[in-house]
Amino acid sequence: MSDNSATADSKSPVNSSGIEKRIDRLESIEAIRQLAAKYALSLDMRDIDAHVGLFAPDVRVGGGKIGRANLKAWVDSTLRDQFSGTSHHLGQHIIEFKDADHAIGVVYSKNEHETGREWVLMQMLYWDDYERIEGIWYFRRRLPCYWYASDLNAAPIGDMKMRWPGREPYTGTFHDLFPSWKSFWENRPSANELPEVASPAPLDQFLQTMRGDTPAPKIRVR
Repeated sequence: MSDNSATADSKSPVNSSGIEKRIDRLESIEAIRQLAAKYALSLDMRDIDAHVGLFAPDVRVGGGKIGRANLKAWVDSTLRDQFSGTSHHLGQHIIEFKDADHAIGVVYSKNEHETGREWVLMQMLYWDDYERIEGIWYFRRRLPCYWYASDLNAAPIGDMKMRWPGREPYTGTFHDLFPSWKSFWENRPSANELPEVASPAPLDQFLQTMRGDTPAPKIRVR
């Protein structure tokens, strides 16, 4: 009996460590998903302090500016000047870990905007970088990639799908992160032979495998 007890005791630290890592991973996934949901709610309810608190304290805002105060000024100005109201509806959320405290993710979002006399619908996705700082998960960066934005009564068919009131239409960057979109349309498989099939992406490398070495596109702010 004593031999069995010794064997069990010798294994318990290893098992405990493995379980703790798996629990931490699950808790981190949920915390990151909550982060995206809090982003949408705080933005739509115009609680800008709550909103910028979801980002790392030294978040880069652009134009060489850093920090939550600069982010708050930019978000406040954007919302106050352009939209009477907004509603962000989140879709699928893929999360992959680089290490215990860093992760990336893709979040789909379908949004409604009251802007002047028009009701603009928009489809987009966010490419996110997350970081855990002192036990709390934050956005390190959000890269918004747009497919279309158009008035409720005007379907965004054709090119230049970003169609905001009072502005010239332009092309969003919805597909630009992933080379598969361009490759699909440029390379039709032969009708006489079966296509090659790549090996499945390794665990926690699905997004990076899809993206490859594609650089981040230059985003035109709405």
